[in-house]
Amino acid sequence: MAEQARRPIPSSAEIRLPRGPGSAARLAFFVGLATATLAFWQALSTFGALPEFLLPPPAAVAARLLRSIADGTLLRHTLVTLSEVFGGLALGVVLGTALGYALAHSPRAERMLSPYIVASQAIPVVAIAPLLIIWLGPGRTSKILISALIVFFPILINTIAGIRSVPADLRDLMRSLRASRRQTVRLLEVPAAAPYLLGGLKIGSTLAVIGAVVGEFVGADEGLGFLVNLGRGLYDTSLVFAALLVLVLMALGLYGLTSLLERRILAWRNKEKDN
Repeated sequence: MAEQARRPIPSSAEIRLPRGPGSAARLAFFVGLATATLAFWQALSTFGALPEFLLPPPAAVAARLLRSIADGTLLRHTLVTLSEVFGGLALGVVLGTALGYALAHSPRAERMLSPYIVASQAIPVVAIAPLLIIWLGPGRTSKILISALIVFFPILINTIAGIRSVPADLRDLMRSLRASRRQTVRLLEVPAAAPYLLGGLKIGSTLAVIGAVVGEFVGADEGLGFLVNLGRGLYDTSLVFAALLVLVLMALGLYGLTSLLERRILAWRNKEKDN
């Protein structure tokens, strides 16, 4: 007991918390879950006595997917949706970041504008989409704007929270060093708010896909949303599943890219956690 009492208490730097599951374990879980889902889907379509136009088996969906890739249909419509997603994401990020930065530095303006901003988000995008298509036409411009509208709010909120998370003593330090506004933004506010901004970008990257597809559902003659509508009208359920699968992969890819960007930009924070 005396020897245990004389042992030094480990410092917080010496304590190593158990790490979460590694990438291999996560990949194994993902593969196992996907395999179980496909097996359940195959069993349901085989033993459920459902006609193929209601629930096609995975093999039929895969065959329809390959056929759409071979004739170039899927690639053409995917590129259309991707252009709308990237356009809407870029526009939403620019507008949300600019207005969020301005409101973060002006609480009075935030109190005046916040009711209108919240009210605009209370209206479903599905209800606004027909108006935008009537005003702007069924082209890609309306889809980009719809996607930007759905991306705008999370970017705005995260920008305000990120800028206001900057410690006041660091702002005083920058003023004491006679830093200019540009230097304060570049050296203090952007690095301090980066976790919030990147978190909003991760949410916005998936919402951008939803916005583009909603616009294509309402009125379009191209894009993956148009393919879903086309397959529904023709009772080509395999085409609907194929288009939905590409949309899921698109959202996962965008989320993965933003996660990779987050890890690269916030590498300094991960090193501090490891130490």
